[in-house]
Amino acid sequence: MSDNKIKNPSELAKTLRYLRKKGRSIVFTNGCFDILHKGHVRLLLKAKSLGAVLVVALNTDQSVKRIKGSARPFNKQNDRAIVIAALSAVDFVTFFNEATPENIIKRLSPNILVKGGDWKKNDIVGADYIKRKGGKVYSIGFVKGYSTSKLINKICKPRPSVRRRGKCS
Repeated sequence: MSDNKIKNPSELAKTLRYLRKKGRSIVFTNGCFDILHKGHVRLLLKAKSLGAVLVVALNTDQSVKRIKGSARPFNKQNDRAIVIAALSAVDFVTFFNEATPENIIKRLSPNILVKGGDWKKNDIVGADYIKRKGGKVYSIGFVKGYSTSKLINKICKPRPSVRRRGKCS
């Protein structure tokens, strides 16, 4: 079951220290991952290909609300974690509640930092820290036409031929 991949930051830091001593490279990415789509999966697969262990840090529900607005997240943090942890590319999932992942990046100290294509390498939070310790930073391009915002807009767009049972507001 994927639940054993979900760890609190303290537990995960200890696990990663052990794996680093064994010579395993740690890849880190983060985000809301509220509605998982092809673009997310492609990012995670590419991130995993860059190292031995892939860690995904999810924004907590409170953090998502601060970033995306009070209507988000659509899926609660524990549900998002279970979905992400079920992917074979993902080794560990944890959470962070701050506005940025800077503290969790420093705490987990990955070798490689990965973000999606909407981030330029120099603007990625934690990039300076990773580079100073000899690590690498990657910005992975988008899959054209796939974004959570576009998906939400598509779902919420009224279509006369579809009888709606839910609300998008």
